[in-house]
Amino acid sequence: MSTDQDGDCRAAAMTMSPLSGRCAAVVERAEHACFGISPFNSYFSAARIRALAAWGLGRFDRVDFFVPDAPSAFTFEAMGYAPQKAAWKARRQGQYTRNKIAGALGSLGVADADKRVLGWAELEGNAAFGALHAMGLRRYDEDAGFRDACHEATGWVLAGKLPAGQVPDDQQIERAVRYFLAELPLFIDTASVVGAGASVFCYHQPPDVLRRLYAGELGWQPAAGQGFAVVAPAVRN
Repeated sequence: MSTDQDGDCRAAAMTMSPLSGRCAAVVERAEHACFGISPFNSYFSAARIRALAAWGLGRFDRVDFFVPDAPSAFTFEAMGYAPQKAAWKARRQGQYTRNKIAGALGSLGVADADKRVLGWAELEGNAAFGALHAMGLRRYDEDAGFRDACHEATGWVLAGKLPAGQVPDDQQIERAVRYFLAELPLFIDTASVVGAGASVFCYHQPPDVLRRLYAGELGWQPAAGQGFAVVAPAVRN
């Protein structure tokens, strides 16, 4: 193996921690991984995305990347941006993130890099995703406990974006929660969306609501073939 390849392998060293025993079983199947890539999170540099991609391609049969591009506008609207400005910011940053993913995959020799990104343009026309999204919206309207959990997750996201010491109000949370509800189908059943037998959603910092979801505490259960794992760079000694 060449020096460059050795460097790539070192860069791709990751730790993976499944959220539950059932998640661990899905991880072992190694069929599909979906990496969540947040458009407005500086954690996801081009180098970090490439490292995740290199690691994922070596660990799973197939890898995709979820980019919540258009739904990011809901967060900006909650922060006070006009809808048109919020949509523009979300669209611009979403394209930038897509380009970073395509560049990372291209550098690793992935021929169909443009087909490995799941953004709103790909998902809104996907029948399985649409059905899951509609189910989540209904549950949000009808299940007070589930709704409270969604609000908690949304408050966690907003707290990291508002000025220090500022707490989001109910109106802001109600607007921004649409972002979380747009992500939720990928936490419930990515496999059905991408046509895989099993899938692991990978992210470096899950909110507590996802731990509760995979522990079976929220009423709506992830599909049998759905797992979640915390994936982060390995600490080198």
